[in-house]
Amino acid sequence: MFKTEIFAISSQGLPIINYTFGNKGPVVLILGGVHGDEPEGNYIALGLLKKWIQNFPYKLQVCLIPCFNIEGSLTAQRTNRNGVDLNRNLPTKNWTSKFEKKRYNPGLKACSEPENKKLIEWIKNKPVKLIISLHSWNPMINTNGNCQPESSIISKETGYKLTDDIGYPTPGSLGDYYGLERNIPVITYEAERGSSIQSALNKHVPAIEKALFETEKRN
Repeated sequence: MFKTEIFAISSQGLPIINYTFGNKGPVVLILGGVHGDEPEGNYIALGLLKKWIQNFPYKLQVCLIPCFNIEGSLTAQRTNRNGVDLNRNLPTKNWTSKFEKKRYNPGLKACSEPENKKLIEWIKNKPVKLIISLHSWNPMINTNGNCQPESSIISKETGYKLTDDIGYPTPGSLGDYYGLERNIPVITYEAERGSSIQSALNKHVPAIEKALFETEKRN
């Protein structure tokens, strides 16, 4: 059994859908489509959705949002329709309004976007033990916080390098805000950019499924 609900309304009034599986055990949040020009994250999230509708095998509560940045995903743009990079807009200690390229625009102020306002409100009311954020770029598993059991399994299954340093500053990011500042571990999953739908599904869905059996052990 699973529950479907409107998680949030985007800046332009579009619904962002959350699928909740399970009702006991640690809470896991999985986000796809944070950046609309990284469709591999959407593929993976939708692949998980298809599998779990048929069979959800965990003692977990998993909240799966396949398309967090609905506006960017529909227009194949990194930002939402306000031109804001949602992964630079969270109110981290190092947040800054300065940016070099439009695609990294953090907004006029931290947490200016309704998508992120709702995300923070939602997590504040849930005992989230792990966040997995699905992206695409150079293949890697980037970790912030204590998610070594899950990230090591994903790295082994995919052959992707495991690192706690993505290689450049990310003020306002999910990993900084929750993984480093609030002790909620974050895996930023960078699938290979340009992967076909089938190859993304074949490689990444089984890796995440296997890793989540470790998450059942979290208190």
